[in-house]
Amino acid sequence: MRFYVNIDHVATVRQARRTDEPDPVRAAVLAELGGADGITVHLREDRRHIQERDVRLLAETLRTPMNLELAMVPEIVDLACELRPYQVTVVPERRQEVTTEGGLDVVTDASRSRLEPVLVRLRDAGIRTALFIDPDPDALQASAALGVEAVELHTGEYALAHGAQVHAELDRLADAAAQGRRLGLAVHAGHGLTYENVTPVAALRDVEELNIGHSVISRAVLVGLREAVTDMATVLRRAAGGDA
Repeated sequence: MRFYVNIDHVATVRQARRTDEPDPVRAAVLAELGGADGITVHLREDRRHIQERDVRLLAETLRTPMNLELAMVPEIVDLACELRPYQVTVVPERRQEVTTEGGLDVVTDASRSRLEPVLVRLRDAGIRTALFIDPDPDALQASAALGVEAVELHTGEYALAHGAQVHAELDRLADAAAQGRRLGLAVHAGHGLTYENVTPVAALRDVEELNIGHSVISRAVLVGLREAVTDMATVLRRAAGGDA
C-alpha cells in the first residue's frame, strides 16, 4: 500500500490571504519525512490553491514521486509535458464545485475523443497516466481501452455513506478494484478518506495506493504535519497487514 499525501489544502490556507505562507513545498518535505510515499497536487484551471510556481518547485525538490492531477486544460497539459512528473491523473473539474464531486466521464464518445490526444501527449513525454473514475464497470473497461496504466477510484460515495450503505459502497469499491486488476490496471483510490473511515479501503487487496489530503492537513493543524502523516501511514500499514 502506497500513501500519497495531497497538499492542496496547505495552498488553500495560503491563498486565503494571498501571501507566501504556509508554503506547500515545505509541507511536502515534512510529508515525506513523515512517511509519505509520494505527493499529490491538483493544479486547477482557476488556480484556487496550487500555483504553477508550486508545481515547478516540487518537481525540483521532491525526493518521492509527484502525482499531478489536472483537467484537460491545454496550458496545464503543456506544463506537465515540460516538467514530466512521475504520474499525471486526469480528473474532472467544474468551477462551481468546492472539491471534485465525482469521477471523470470516460464512457461517452465525446469524452474519449478529448482524452485520447491528451493521454498520447503525456505518454510520449514518458509520464505514467491515470484516470480518476467512479467505481463503475463501464468506466473501468473504457479506461483500460484508453491504455492508461492506472485508475483512481472515487471513494466519495463511500465516505458519505451511512449504515448499511457503507458496506454496499465498500463492496462496490472491492468489485471495481478486482475488475481493474483483471484488466491489467494499477488501482488507486481516494476522496473523502479520513483516519476514521480509511481502514476498510486500505484493507482491499486489489488497491495499491491511496491519495489522502484534507483529513491529514486538518489533523496537522493540531498536531503538526509530520506527525499527522506518520499517524495515517501507521493506520494504512496496519490495515494492509504490515507492521505498525
